[in-house]
Amino acid sequence: MARKLGGRKTTVIVGVVGLLFTVLGGVMIFVVPQLIRNQIHQNVRIDPSSLSFEMWKEIPIPFYMSVYLFHVVNAEEVLKGEKPSIVERGPYVYREYRQKRNITFNDNDTVSFLEYRSFVFQPEMSQGLETDYIVMPNILVLASSVMMEHKPMSMKLLMSVSFTMFGQRAFMNRTVGEIMWGYQDPLIDLLNKYFPNILPFKDKFGLFSQLNNSNTGLFTVFTGVKDFSKIHLVDRWNGKNKLNFWNSDQCNMINGTSGQMWAPFMTPEYNLQFYSPEACRSLRFDYEKSGEFKGIPTYRFVAPSTLFANGTVYPPNEGFCPCLDSGIQNMSSCQSNAPLFLSQPHFYNADPDLVESVVGLHPNKEDHSLFLEVHPVTGIPMNCSVKLQLSLYTKAIPGIGQTGKIKPVVLPLLWFEERGAMEGQTLNVFYNRLVLMPRLVQYIQYVLNALGCLFIIVTLILIIKNQETFFLFWSSNKKASKNSEAIQSYSESLMTPAPNGTVLQEARL
Repeated sequence: MARKLGGRKTTVIVGVVGLLFTVLGGVMIFVVPQLIRNQIHQNVRIDPSSLSFEMWKEIPIPFYMSVYLFHVVNAEEVLKGEKPSIVERGPYVYREYRQKRNITFNDNDTVSFLEYRSFVFQPEMSQGLETDYIVMPNILVLASSVMMEHKPMSMKLLMSVSFTMFGQRAFMNRTVGEIMWGYQDPLIDLLNKYFPNILPFKDKFGLFSQLNNSNTGLFTVFTGVKDFSKIHLVDRWNGKNKLNFWNSDQCNMINGTSGQMWAPFMTPEYNLQFYSPEACRSLRFDYEKSGEFKGIPTYRFVAPSTLFANGTVYPPNEGFCPCLDSGIQNMSSCQSNAPLFLSQPHFYNADPDLVESVVGLHPNKEDHSLFLEVHPVTGIPMNCSVKLQLSLYTKAIPGIGQTGKIKPVVLPLLWFEERGAMEGQTLNVFYNRLVLMPRLVQYIQYVLNALGCLFIIVTLILIIKNQETFFLFWSSNKKASKNSEAIQSYSESLMTPAPNGTVLQEARL
């Protein structure tokens, strides 16, 4: 009897524990995703109490800018009308530091800031020094000449004489440091004096002189504290909610974020967009594939082939025209009318005529494509590489002798890559808090559900086993009882006198 009671008690305990595990695991299936979602909401919004705020304020990820300059091999022959031949030099690598200043939280769920950037040369990572000499187009001469094409001949002759007086030629031989960060030239003073506002600078001229130790403009973005659906989206840039560089409302739209973080809980249908002050427009990247970066799941986004396509190939880009060949974007409207063009390096994804017009270009996806790898749950980039090329449109201009017989050509000046990848302590903290912990919680709920099912199965087995034991015991008792009754009935029949007339038979041995 005691044994039976002990078995039943064990069955009850196992059943109750299994039920508790199952209920707890089931509750976690519905509760845990919401808890994780709330945790993500709190940690990715722009708020001093969030985990990502310091990361947003001063990016801890080491960023590097690698610059590749195009050295013109046959400058004299180009002036005679031959096809330019160029050789890629570099990379010249710079450590890029970014820091947000003048951070101001506004009443409409937005925050305004200025992001300052500075660059420090890294000789150990570079293929050359800033003292290397490069032969490349003299932008002051060639850009000014194209800009003067439709001016009176007298003005063009005056400009040509001025170039001669100051010893300016169509091509220059200067150091990497001068090309990048600027050099002083008497011609700059002359142009600023007699042709005011023709140049966007007043002192040194350099392709990146306006970027070092400067900001990218006043950004105002949504914090996501009150309205999470707008988190990180740009509300205004320099006080404007749209641009005025281009010829259509669509092209003038400021779409996406400021390019550092995106909304969490991405899907493959998500179109990643950000506003780039350097490109004077918003850029859109499309989902390519899922992957991993150092154990962290990512979505890889790449630039579509239509990013810099002209209006003929891709009608929505008509507003960026006047256009030349497809694959290059005319930047004159936001670069003081200078005939500068933006594209992917080596005219990747551009019209083949652009590649064939210059000797020495070799476009390929591996070296020249743009990509961003983003953690889809948080919207934080893990690994990125943004590559852009700057080119100059030039040709012979009658009246300006320095341009010789140059045939119309879009001549590459340089291309650069801005890249960064999460690493070190920042990567560990991110992985532990926003990847490992949610994953552990999910595993716990799976374990609880599995244990609950196991305990319930064990309980059912014990119940079935106890029922069989009880059935056997009951059947045995019932059989014994029937035998006893039969014996007793037979004994009684022997003791009862036989009725009259009944003949008793003698038992035989």
